[in-house]
Amino acid sequence: MERKIYNDLLKWKKTIKKPLLLYGPKQVGKTFSVIEFGKKNYKNIIYFNADNNRDLVEILKREKSPERLISKLSILSNETILKEDSLIVLDNVNSPNIVNAIKIFGTEDNMYSIIMITSRKSNLAKIKGEELTFKAMYPMDFEEFLVNTDNRQLIAFIKDSYQNNTKMPFHQVALDLYNDYLVTGGYPEVVKAYIDNIRDIELESIKIKIIDLLKKETIDSNSLIDIQRSNEVLDSLPYQLKKENKKFQYGFIKKGSRSKDYESCINYLTKNQLVYRSFKLDDVKSPLSSYKDIESFKLYSNDVGLLYTLLNLNKNIFLSNMEYRRLLIECNVANSLIEYGYSLYYYQSEGKTEINFVIQNKMGEIIPIEIANMNLVKAKALSVFTSKFKVSEPIKIVEDNFAKKKNVRYIPIYAIFCLKDL
Repeated sequence: MERKIYNDLLKWKKTIKKPLLLYGPKQVGKTFSVIEFGKKNYKNIIYFNADNNRDLVEILKREKSPERLISKLSILSNETILKEDSLIVLDNVNSPNIVNAIKIFGTEDNMYSIIMITSRKSNLAKIKGEELTFKAMYPMDFEEFLVNTDNRQLIAFIKDSYQNNTKMPFHQVALDLYNDYLVTGGYPEVVKAYIDNIRDIELESIKIKIIDLLKKETIDSNSLIDIQRSNEVLDSLPYQLKKENKKFQYGFIKKGSRSKDYESCINYLTKNQLVYRSFKLDDVKSPLSSYKDIESFKLYSNDVGLLYTLLNLNKNIFLSNMEYRRLLIECNVANSLIEYGYSLYYYQSEGKTEINFVIQNKMGEIIPIEIANMNLVKAKALSVFTSKFKVSEPIKIVEDNFAKKKNVRYIPIYAIFCLKDL
């Protein structure tokens, strides 16, 4: 399947010779994308599964010279490693020792292309340094979904309408496809099943399998109790988000739960991109990070299709219940903003007026993003917020077409991927 990460890998090959550490949850397509990239851009691929590979670990531990290390890796793989023409792939890298050993290739005169892949970023949290390049990978966003379902032309129309703030001529077509995306999500195996017209019940079984695999990732938590508590957090997620007040409440996990009991496991889940956290803001000033309330936050699933399954939805409920649709859209906006490099915050006044997302772009501009409540004809949250705080052009996510009213940009739900250009 065609992924955006390909262009990032191509840019890395052309401009940067430092080893690349690619991280992201299991099943998002990291290994597949790297191998496809290698096939198209190198004469051969030297692949190592680093998980419990004692021979590999011993070589990396012993050899401190790049050329000697390459020689040993060539013998271990029974492949000739060519300068500039071989791609060395270390998959399932979970040990900081492996990453530190590869740092010797992070010099200006390095001629070898090395990519390390991991799904457990928390294990490598202490890995820093100019010797490496870091890149995150996520499930497909709606733009990638359109590419892989042969709807490239629709992307061009959406982007043109976004840039020029004009009506999108194929609005209903885009809405229908976006509804399919909310149900399917962005995990490649699920998208492939959708393309192949697999029945809904089989589609759900694939998502349940992925959910189970992601839960097993908690096995590397700091302690046995944290493994249990991490899964308790994941199990409570749909119920937390179904509440009118979506703030994460420990009492929804089980009676008597306290924040100190779950702090470690929630940090683990967020570091490994299994959930995304949005903090409540005490005030709206720059930098936003200085005004977050660390005790008040929401947690989102890392994929809207998985959340659909966790909520036990079917298409009849999905199409008829506006609150569930709004919840899925909110999750998708959170996923997209994280992928595009934004930190997540939300604002809630004493009167319960809520702005779903408040972000800060690279220029330092503060941008509020409200998801329209389709059950309320005249929602005033955004106007109250903008009258109180100095912010850049506010955005309202709607099911209608592109528009601009009273300095507010109305962006259709299917154009969320355009927010990366803010």
